[in-house]
Amino acid sequence: MWKKAIEDVLVKTRANINRFGDLFPHVSSNGKYDLNPNDEWTDGFWSGILWLCYEYSGDPVFKEAALRTVDSFRGRLESNTKLDHHDIGFLYSLSSKAQWIIERDEAAKQLTIQAADVLLARWRPKGQYLQAWGPEGDPQNGGRIIIDCLMNLPLLYWAYEQTGDEKYKEIAVLHADKSRRFLVRGDDSSYHTFYFDPENGESLRGGTHQGYKDGSTWTRGQAWGIYGFALSYRYTKDPLYLETSKRLAKYFLARLPEDDVVYWDFDAPINADTKRDSSASAITSAGLLELLTHLEADDPDRALFEDGLQRSMKGLVNSYATIGQPDAEGLLDRGSYSVRSGHAPDDHVIWGDYYYLEALVRLEKGIQGYWYDR
Repeated sequence: MWKKAIEDVLVKTRANINRFGDLFPHVSSNGKYDLNPNDEWTDGFWSGILWLCYEYSGDPVFKEAALRTVDSFRGRLESNTKLDHHDIGFLYSLSSKAQWIIERDEAAKQLTIQAADVLLARWRPKGQYLQAWGPEGDPQNGGRIIIDCLMNLPLLYWAYEQTGDEKYKEIAVLHADKSRRFLVRGDDSSYHTFYFDPENGESLRGGTHQGYKDGSTWTRGQAWGIYGFALSYRYTKDPLYLETSKRLAKYFLARLPEDDVVYWDFDAPINADTKRDSSASAITSAGLLELLTHLEADDPDRALFEDGLQRSMKGLVNSYATIGQPDAEGLLDRGSYSVRSGHAPDDHVIWGDYYYLEALVRLEKGIQGYWYDR
């Protein structure tokens, strides 16, 4: 099943290389990807898909396209184009860091360290967090963290490993700890976002930006937490991170619907029109694969997570993948960017495509993503 799905991805990605040219896919409209010149937070996912296709197939067409994206990311860093946010890890882990992991290219390594420095500049000492969005002192976002950032922290952990400079790891750990304390709720659900007073770091309130309501559990946010805390455990071996990833995963899997692919928010009213988020299930599948590598063979939760992984991936492949749709640009149907704002609420989303492929190639060939060195 996995091999057939991957072969379909390879065919579609070859076609997309020609369709997209030097532009980057973001989300779709009417089945066609909206393209941008590398100025979105999502553009690393296209680069990551290309690198995964190259690693799986060995076909140089994927490598050549991936290298062109790395050149684009080098230019983006030099021109400082729309980097005033925390998603630097999404951009550079899957582009230049991926090249370093695969080829041990020194220029790619240096570019990735420079990107880590851009992320590091978002550290706010008064509040002891990495500010998610906007410039320092921003009246709306100056004190905001969001759960997505857990997937950007691996860029900092990796930079510590490469340079030996403790500041990268120290800041990543402080932010992960703050995320665990304030974004993870007592019932193992999660806030999307949390606000602090930027002047003194005092906690203010939890909220949401893309979820159903402030106190609901946005499924993609829960997925970021599952994978993100598992990665923090990989780098630090702090058992609290592993425990937190497991808790979030159990909450997620206990709420799988009948076809095993989640709706966009666990608290949204369910009816015939309720939107799904196939990308949340794809991220969780990749996160479960990471989580499982850290569990002992006799761990009492292993069977639950293995079953949840199989259910989620079979649900995606059988009911949401665009297998049999030869002209489709996206790999998964029914991803949602922001149901709350009506922005691509039921479309292809490039991050869903990336995590779907990452999970597939890890299942089929043991090829990991690009969140850590191998």
